Amino acid sequence: MAVIVRNAIWAGSLAGGLLFAGAFGCARGGAEDAAEGRRLMVEQQIIARGVKDHRVLDAMRSVPRQLFVPESLAAEAHGDYPLPIGHGQTISQPYIVALMTELLRVQPDHKILEIGTGSGYQAAILAHITSNVFTIEIVKELADEARPRLAKLGFPPERVICGDGYLGLPDEAPFDGIIVTAAPDHIPKPLVEQLKPGGRLVLPVGEVFGHQELKLIEKRHDGRLEESNIIPVRFVPLTGKAAERGGR
Repeated sequence: MAVIVRNAIWAGSLAGGLLFAGAFGCARGGAEDAAEGRRLMVEQQIIARGVKDHRVLDAMRSVPRQLFVPESLAAEAHGDYPLPIGHGQTISQPYIVALMTELLRVQPDHKILEIGTGSGYQAAILAHITSNVFTIEIVKELADEARPRLAKLGFPPERVICGDGYLGLPDEAPFDGIIVTAAPDHIPKPLVEQLKPGGRLVLPVGEVFGHQELKLIEKRHDGRLEESNIIPVRFVPLTGKAAERGGR
């Protein structure tokens, strides 16, 4: 979850982002209004901030974001800020979704793992690019809600898994890309191990109420890891027993 505050990306302060409420909104009932909302969202929030991958831009224009927010907030679906989806979670700001997807460099033949399904929006964006996407959500209620929502868009229900995302999905590994939409305080070893040589891991890392950094981890073909800091962010913490004990 993320809100633009000056030059940083933050998730913990909805107040500043709500000043922009309505600028990119749409009514749930109007398909044309929703399409126009997505067009403006992509042009004014995403392309304007430097996202260029045509597959990512097409996905952001195509996936009906308003279906992934509570109906009472549908008019704000395309706003430049995160929105609550219940259970203490949010749907991330559109720009952050686009940026993290672009960093993965997803190709149509790639196999991708998402940690933190939430409402299912990030998984839907990924599935617009490749049909081979798996997503894990630790909150059972969110997983149960996301499963039929994604199924309506052709996403296989069995690939929405309720479980501890820190552990990844070893039975389906290795993955070309792994994306984490909640912040651990360190890089989870199981996720690195489940990444293919040449693969990419994109995740926020840091303390719950302290500094967090969006990171790109690239696994070279010789097994070496290259770590890059992208931007400061603020995400909800990655939860689960494995995360709490550092994977031990």
